[in-house]
Amino acid sequence: MTRVFSGIKPTGHLTLGNYLGAMRQWVDVDQHRSDALFCVVDLHALTVDHDPARVRRLSRQAATLLLAAGLDPHLCTVFVQSHVDEHARLSYVLECVATDGEMRRMIQYKEKAARERERGGSVRLSLLTYPVLMAADILAYGADEVPVGDDQTQHVELTRDLALRFNQRYGHTFVVPKATTPQIAARVMNLQEPASKMGKSEDSGAGIVYLLDEPDVVRKKVMRAVTDSGQDVVYDREEQPGIANLLEILAACTGGNPEALSGVYESYGSLKKDTAEAVVEILKPVQDRHKELCADPGYVEGVLRDGAEKARAMARPTVDTAYRAIGLLEPMSAPVLNAAL
Repeated sequence: MTRVFSGIKPTGHLTLGNYLGAMRQWVDVDQHRSDALFCVVDLHALTVDHDPARVRRLSRQAATLLLAAGLDPHLCTVFVQSHVDEHARLSYVLECVATDGEMRRMIQYKEKAARERERGGSVRLSLLTYPVLMAADILAYGADEVPVGDDQTQHVELTRDLALRFNQRYGHTFVVPKATTPQIAARVMNLQEPASKMGKSEDSGAGIVYLLDEPDVVRKKVMRAVTDSGQDVVYDREEQPGIANLLEILAACTGGNPEALSGVYESYGSLKKDTAEAVVEILKPVQDRHKELCADPGYVEGVLRDGAEKARAMARPTVDTAYRAIGLLEPMSAPVLNAAL
């Protein structure tokens, strides 16, 4: 069976973009057709300035929302990255295979480092090296496929390069994965800045619909969405990005086609109203299940504990093999005392 690995970073509250762009694919497709692992990659949240208590809170919330969205621990493995030591163990070994030039060419590093310097802050070394940790996340489990958006394909290409290089130098150890485009994913843009992705790490939430937003908050955000000059509702991403974004959200929520939907509406107001209601409707079962899970914290803890145990058992043989292959001495076993003495 094909093995799939994907993760979500707890750097902010999960959004409609996370749900329509990734989580729904995991729930409806990946956990049924593959041996799938889904991870809250909390170590990646440490690459920038952060509040420790907030990272813990968001990590738990992310795990709870993954289950609320429909991931079934009987069908897939749900766990937290830092609960499985093999991620960090393998990351250092892969750093010894990666090059400085590869890290500095990563587009996300360039963008995030530039923003940090503009604010007068310093850039953490982990921001430079985190693509190697991401490679370790994937390679430790022998994943065949990594469903990612366009902004993460460069990191999967790095993962492939590191796997191939390691295999060539030290013997075949890793499965070489490939990036896959989610079949049912939707690209959701910021409602106030339709040229930018709806990201969970943004400072302002005016253009971001969070999965736990109350219905009235969702309606207000959608009704205040930036639109375009003109009056006609036309699906044109280049000329009318605001309207195109609303049409794509509505289509993703209702199973429609954005181009076909554009012919249904004669005003921006009616499009916004229907889009708002569609978003409220698609989020309701997730929010209801989230409330149930929050009322039973022991269940979530049990899922994460069992998931980490299962993930650890899957990753350890590969990581141990990598350690031996690269030249590290195996741990010495404690001597067995003679029972007859």
